[in-house]
Amino acid sequence: MAKLNIVFIASEASPLAKTGGLADVAGSLPHALQHLGHQVTVILPFYRRHLITNKIKSTPLNNSIEMWADGVQRHCPLHETFVNNLRFILIEQDDLYDREGLYGPTGGAYEDNLLRYMLFDRVALEAASRLKEKVDIIHCHDWQTGMIPLLLQTQYQHHAGIARAKTVYTIHNLAYQGNFPPEWIHRLGIPSHHFHPADFEFHGQINCMKAGIASAHAITTVSPSYAEEILTPEYGCELDGFLQHHTGKLFGIVNGLDIEAWNPASDKALIANYKAGSTAGKKKCKAAIQLEFGLEVSTNTPLMVLISRLAEQKGIDLLLANAQRWIDRGYQLAVLGSGDPHSEQALHQIADANSKQMHFWRGFNENLARRIYAGGDIFLMPSRFEPCGLGQLMAMRYGTVPVVRATGGLKDTVIDHGHSKSTATGVHFTDATPEAFDDAVEYAIGLYRNSTIWSRMRSNALKRDSSWEASAADYAKLYEQLLKA
Repeated sequence: MAKLNIVFIASEASPLAKTGGLADVAGSLPHALQHLGHQVTVILPFYRRHLITNKIKSTPLNNSIEMWADGVQRHCPLHETFVNNLRFILIEQDDLYDREGLYGPTGGAYEDNLLRYMLFDRVALEAASRLKEKVDIIHCHDWQTGMIPLLLQTQYQHHAGIARAKTVYTIHNLAYQGNFPPEWIHRLGIPSHHFHPADFEFHGQINCMKAGIASAHAITTVSPSYAEEILTPEYGCELDGFLQHHTGKLFGIVNGLDIEAWNPASDKALIANYKAGSTAGKKKCKAAIQLEFGLEVSTNTPLMVLISRLAEQKGIDLLLANAQRWIDRGYQLAVLGSGDPHSEQALHQIADANSKQMHFWRGFNENLARRIYAGGDIFLMPSRFEPCGLGQLMAMRYGTVPVVRATGGLKDTVIDHGHSKSTATGVHFTDATPEAFDDAVEYAIGLYRNSTIWSRMRSNALKRDSSWEASAADYAKLYEQLLKA
């Protein structure tokens, strides 16, 4: 395979700035591609306060880009930083990017988000065109970079460094499409002749995700099942008909995990380390998290854990409908997350009334999450839809058996005990109802009571290859196919 020069353009990437799974992909997949021998550069906004918080040091480049946007000529300095030999180019514009939230205040969105990311997209293309080697692939992610394939075709096709680049557009979550009023078209110089239903017009508004779908050379989703699901009215978020016209370039490639960063055999956040074939440390981790959360320290009591945004998509209502009955049956429950205020309040009420059996920690803390993954017996993920999901991968990596709804990446990554008893890593349920979720939990509890079966499932989960290696190879193959076309 020939060495390719690949540029990732994304709105977030770990460990520089993160709100969700997009950051994990944009931060990990490039490393895996470099391990295959390719050259990868990641271009991000310069989120000054997030870089400081995450202790990322950068160096100003002797290079800046002038860019007009919304009637203002902007001077955009470039910075660079390296994380494990992966180069990041960062675009500075403090009034737009040095804010508390990446996309908006808690629970909201900034009104100038289209200005913020259209400027970023244009400057990123200019920066890519100035790289020493000509770019083969420009890989874009979610609505924030959806306009890039269109801009490359219409306004940047004469930039020699990127003129021949093929574009890949990854949909991480179709629900977030980037819809904005049409007056931005002329304010930002967006190609107006593409504002029609077959391109980026959507109910009279600009739709950035439609632009990416229409103009990219290839579209990927973060699991094969999600690629099929978004073609249906149930999961298509009103774009299923539009996507049907682009199925010839639609591919599903499941996400991976940074298995060095998420490794129970070496994780310093854990009280004891363990691995497949040597799991005594996991029992110590369970006792430690029970003690930390004020739960009864018990080896035999099943400890069910959930780490999630508290949102309807994540099926939190299904958890709330069942939590008290599980507690009444003698099970323990630990929840880490934040989001919907009503869900937070309900979880606090149940936990406060049953403090010896349930603990709710509002917010997110990565070290605590690691201790929960390690200490839990059963990981709950009742998502209504899940493009890929990383929680179930992390849970299996730590030998905690997932109970998941059979949708999207959950269906693709967790092997259901009901379908394959010898290779099972978890339990599926189909209907998004409290009853179906409860039935699946009871099925899992029955397996938990059989030490032989449970040991095998836990071992299968611990041994599962969740690395980026296979997925990176699939992406590299797709890149090669595009360049040969």
